[in-house]
Amino acid sequence: MNFPKNHRYLAALAQEPVDRVPVWLMRQAGRYLPEYQKLRQHAGGIMPLFRTPELACTATLQPLQRYPLDAAILFSDILTIPDAMGLGLYFSEGEGPRFRHPIRELRQINDLPLIAPEKELRYVMDAVALICRELAGRTPLIGFCGSPWTMACYMVEGGNLGNFRYIKTLLGDSPAAVHTLLDKLARVAADYLQQQVVAGAHAIQIFDSWGGVLHKSAYCEFSLRYTKQIIDRLRSSSITQNIPVTLFTRNGFAWLNEMAQCGCDALSLDWQVDIAAVRTQLDRQVALQGNFDPALLYTSVEYIRQRAAQILDGHDGIGYIFNLGHGVPPDVHPEKVGALITAIQELSAQQPSSR
Repeated sequence: MNFPKNHRYLAALAQEPVDRVPVWLMRQAGRYLPEYQKLRQHAGGIMPLFRTPELACTATLQPLQRYPLDAAILFSDILTIPDAMGLGLYFSEGEGPRFRHPIRELRQINDLPLIAPEKELRYVMDAVALICRELAGRTPLIGFCGSPWTMACYMVEGGNLGNFRYIKTLLGDSPAAVHTLLDKLARVAADYLQQQVVAGAHAIQIFDSWGGVLHKSAYCEFSLRYTKQIIDRLRSSSITQNIPVTLFTRNGFAWLNEMAQCGCDALSLDWQVDIAAVRTQLDRQVALQGNFDPALLYTSVEYIRQRAAQILDGHDGIGYIFNLGHGVPPDVHPEKVGALITAIQELSAQQPSSR
């Protein structure tokens, strides 16, 4: 791998010493930035934005032009794979992603094509390549995908997830159908991530946004199993065997030990866990990322700094990336985001153990 000039993020993933804790934020590109709002209006919506490589590149780079972040993350969506499979992705204002053709029967699952991401999702790889050219080795780029379970939730529910009625009904009545769907998604996702790396991505994050809606045994069988399948396939390829992988499972605190053993390099934590306790529990099996509560970005700059200091005090700075416990809220003031980043950089640079 060709290391970018700023490689704190990659060093932290490898649990190597850094001069200060690296920081990037989930959804660091998005609706809270006025420049993003203008770009989205110009594009005519979110889908043209992430489907057009030049616009996706601009959206990816906007937060790095405003803040001194230690990583860029591809501007895209976790549902590009099911969209390419023919489910008809669209976005309703205020309701999030929806599918015109949800799947709820084994027949529909069997008919899903095993797409070739380098063809059907060429626009993503073109965006990655363009972003890397624009970054010119300054900062690492993170590629990503949704976990098979999370993609399946949207594909079966069709949009507003509510109480997960349809996916849980299918899981209970026809678990074999769910396994068939998840296996297809895992195979395509592994190829998708590999192609992102070929195009230039330096690291990968897998977003398991809805793993936390399952009970423990079901999580291990229907979510973590297929995330591990993706990681195993990445590790078996000479192209991706050394690419660091981070797993984020929202509300995943019940399965920390199991997640740490799935082959990932890092776990991204939501805000409902104590990072010092997690570090003790996992004993450096993996690097950690997180876990500032995004809602605290509405509070005063003084309180933001205080809470950031508490999180940093719970970790010795080795093998740690500062991030949020979820994404930046869309109506947060950009100055609050800047204040958080400044606090992390100033406070962590004072930690002698991180050097």
